[in-house]
Amino acid sequence: MSRIAFALVLVAALATSACEREARRFTSPASNSNPLDVPRESINQPGASRQDGVKEAATKHSPYEANAFAVAQGKRLFGWYNCTGCHANGGGGIGPALTDAEWRYGGDPASIFDSIMRGRPNGMPSFGGHISEDQAWQLVAFVRSMSGQLRADVAPSRNDSLFPGPPENARPESPRRIQGAPR
Repeated sequence: MSRIAFALVLVAALATSACEREARRFTSPASNSNPLDVPRESINQPGASRQDGVKEAATKHSPYEANAFAVAQGKRLFGWYNCTGCHANGGGGIGPALTDAEWRYGGDPASIFDSIMRGRPNGMPSFGGHISEDQAWQLVAFVRSMSGQLRADVAPSRNDSLFPGPPENARPESPRRIQGAPR
């Protein structure tokens, strides 16, 4: 009898622990509660220039690092905000590489959040006030996944645009032609 009860408790624990991975939040979590305004580090900004300060990260941990849906949203935002224009899908280009272990301003979630919201001198634009803090945290989670800092079950797979079609064993047979014969 105790084995059955133990098995039921184990199944219940496993079922409730896996819920966060695919949770979809349709409302943003409470905004960053840190009241301190810090200056922007970059004059480069998307949209209209802003001179106001932005908030530092209120926490050192990203709220989305265990959520596959939020990491995929961060990947979508990475493309939408043209981060690939400088970071070249993480491999680096004009901007630094995001797939290696060398991080000039720190690779922890709070440092990446600050880089996104405040910008960095000589290139990285300041997105503070242009995107929501929720989107910034989703970008943080995706950027960390690019360098393998997240669990494999939450990291996104390749883009749907890179889908080459059905697997080779499921494709219809193509008619054979002799090379050089008229079509």
